[in-house]
Amino acid sequence: MKDDFLESLLQIIKSKREEDPNLSYSASLHKKGLNEILKKIGEEASETIIAAKSDNKDELIHEIADLWFHCLVLLSKKDLTVDDVTNELKKRSGVSGIEEKKNRK
Repeated sequence: MKDDFLESLLQIIKSKREEDPNLSYSASLHKKGLNEILKKIGEEASETIIAAKSDNKDELIHEIADLWFHCLVLLSKKDLTVDDVTNELKKRSGVSGIEEKKNRK
């Protein structure tokens, strides 16, 4: 059975785009714009790397969740879906990562 949690969360994020940015973190990121969303993704990616170097699995899970959330905000900003990303991953399934990179257009 397909887990639709990420898509459901993305729909919630999309639904908050026009809400009061003082009441919704997602709305505040949308209002601040693409550069702020990208900045947050960069920050969360860095925090994920730092957490991965520690032995604290809970911290790593927390940081990956933050990173995924901000990536979902980016999908929302660009009117993309979780399926857009999973379909890309499915296309790559069974293909060597080295070969896949060679074949990118």
